[in-house]
Amino acid sequence: MKTAFRIGRAGLLVLAAGLLLAACGQDEAPQQTQQGAGQERPPHPVEVTAIDRQDIPLDKSYPSLLRSDSEVTLVARVTGFLEQRHFEAGEMVEQGQTLYSIEPDVYQATVNQREADLQSARAELARAQRDAERFERLLSQNSVSRQQYDQARADLGVARAGVAQAEAALASARIDLGYTEVNAPVSGMISLSQVNVGNLVSSGTELATITPLDPLEVRFQLPQRDAFELRRQVGEASVEAITAALRVPGGNGTEGPTLEGRLDFLGSRVDEATSTVQASATFANPQGRVLPGQFVRVSLQGLKRYDVLAVPEIAIGQGLMGPQVFVLDEESVARARTVDLGEVAGPWQVIRGGLEVGERVVVGDPAGIEPGRAIDPQPFDGDAQALIERSMESGDQQSGDQQQGGAPAQGGQAAQGNAANGGESEQAEAGGDDAS
Repeated sequence: MKTAFRIGRAGLLVLAAGLLLAACGQDEAPQQTQQGAGQERPPHPVEVTAIDRQDIPLDKSYPSLLRSDSEVTLVARVTGFLEQRHFEAGEMVEQGQTLYSIEPDVYQATVNQREADLQSARAELARAQRDAERFERLLSQNSVSRQQYDQARADLGVARAGVAQAEAALASARIDLGYTEVNAPVSGMISLSQVNVGNLVSSGTELATITPLDPLEVRFQLPQRDAFELRRQVGEASVEAITAALRVPGGNGTEGPTLEGRLDFLGSRVDEATSTVQASATFANPQGRVLPGQFVRVSLQGLKRYDVLAVPEIAIGQGLMGPQVFVLDEESVARARTVDLGEVAGPWQVIRGGLEVGERVVVGDPAGIEPGRAIDPQPFDGDAQALIERSMESGDQQSGDQQQGGAPAQGGQAAQGNAANGGESEQAEAGGDDAS
């Protein structure tokens, strides 16, 4: 009986000691929580700048269709049988090169006939000239009447008109003879012939098309605001001072060659139906790398937005009320501010409303920043593209660190769980011993 009493008393002592330790742990937990709550987080370092109005370069492109401004469709100017073709389809032809022959013998005969008519008219003119001179002398001697003299002068006038008429007919016949040879009016690549040799053609029959490949032209539509800003940028200078780039899409979604050129026309009125202004640019294409009829995108170099508020695109976040940025108060504490967004200009985001000149704005990565967070302002050098690249690299590095640190954390939690389970097992075993 004494032994049993001693064992029971020892168990009670162990239980009391455990309760005392648990109570001490509960007292320490609130103290640790209070100490953690009293510690403030350090200011978050991020790039900050005082916003001001500036001129932002635009990187915009406009859809267009390539065309050849000097493309020519060859047509027959005379009627006759197509006797010869002097080219191969698809080859490059030179200006002045003979391409077709249309029955020249018939028109050569007409020229010969008109030359004979001109000789006859000139002979008649010579006879009329002699008669007029003779009647003039006889009139001075009163040997002929005034009526006879007037008739001689009239015959001279008719003879002169006959010569002029014969000369005009000869010139027309020579022109038609020249049209029997169809020559290239421009240099370029010639298409397939639309009429085979031996067929009868008439005036107006289309024969082929010559397409010059260098230079090429694009006509496109500028939004009226872009056209206004471009006019403002050009000022008193010529629109040809604006350079342009032509981006041609390649196969399988790739980007094709890029051509450099210049703007050569900017319209002076806005199309009421589309609210756009027509423009055109010319591009050198020395090796025929692109062809007319291709859909391309044209970008104008140096196009800007003047006197606007803008922040790097990475500084824009999404709040409950829409797009927002963080603005610092006098104590460098972040305050969310809803803004009205304009267009994107490269790495910059134009702000239409919500910010005032001089306000300090967080322009770095807003990740990890919430309203009320203290900020450690870092200088911003004005290079928005470099800022975005640095933020992306930093984000990739943090993501990699989290992936590497995730496994040990899970392992630590599992170890804590195992320790807790082991403790509960030991306590159960102790309880079982006490019960026994």
